[in-house]
Amino acid sequence: MIPPIANNFVAGESSEGALEYAADLNDRGISAILNLLGEHYHERSPAFEDTEEYCYLTAEIDDRNLDASISVKPSQVGLDVGTDVFAENVELIVDHAIDHDVFVWVDMEDHTTTDATLDAVVENADRDGADVGVAIQANLKRTGDDLQRLARSDATVRLVKGAYDEPASVAHADKSRVNEAYEEHLDYLFSEFEHVSVGSHDPQMISLARDLHDECGTPYEIQMLMGVRDDAQVDLAEDGVRVVQYVPYGGKWAQYFYRRVMERKENLLFAARAILS
Repeated sequence: MIPPIANNFVAGESSEGALEYAADLNDRGISAILNLLGEHYHERSPAFEDTEEYCYLTAEIDDRNLDASISVKPSQVGLDVGTDVFAENVELIVDHAIDHDVFVWVDMEDHTTTDATLDAVVENADRDGADVGVAIQANLKRTGDDLQRLARSDATVRLVKGAYDEPASVAHADKSRVNEAYEEHLDYLFSEFEHVSVGSHDPQMISLARDLHDECGTPYEIQMLMGVRDDAQVDLAEDGVRVVQYVPYGGKWAQYFYRRVMERKENLLFAARAILS
């Protein structure tokens, strides 16, 4: 059973619980991205089982008429088994998503997975009827080049700062430089893409996104994690901003929960407030 504090960050252990939570979010004017927790599978069987779950989710989202999408991790659907397994499973998920008109996000993991992830995203995003996006991390030095590649495709980008502890050879180590890179990349997205997904809880970045939208008119949305700045999410939605909440669920909740709480001081404060409330 998930303890009460973790319930603030994880929508239960079952798909039914996650789907019901998504419906409640919709009632508050907020969209959902459903993510079945799991990663770094080294055998085909668990990777395919999670692939099937995502296919099931696309059908349920459609049947229940939810404002929701799905998000998969590359190592969850076979990348650690082989790039061919990963490609097959992503293609299968996108097949079902096309049938049910559901958006598919692909999360980004550490820098060693970037090329394979982008290859799969670009290939599937350019398929007829597909809606596919990818998380891109501003802390990586290569991100400017990756955004130029994605701008030539039909993929959507969710820009995040990046949560992985990457080596200095490939990533900006200084927090202020990461923020500068995020602002630079956000400006590029608003000028070169048809839609921008701003993956940030940072009020400064959210304010910048609003300003850039006012300047160029590019549609955008703010994506935040379940359990982080929930009140701000509601306020933004009530103010007419499209808000999308990343909603993880499943039996493998413990690793996700402790990672989120420990990776940033801000999340420790959110967790502490949840305990006291």
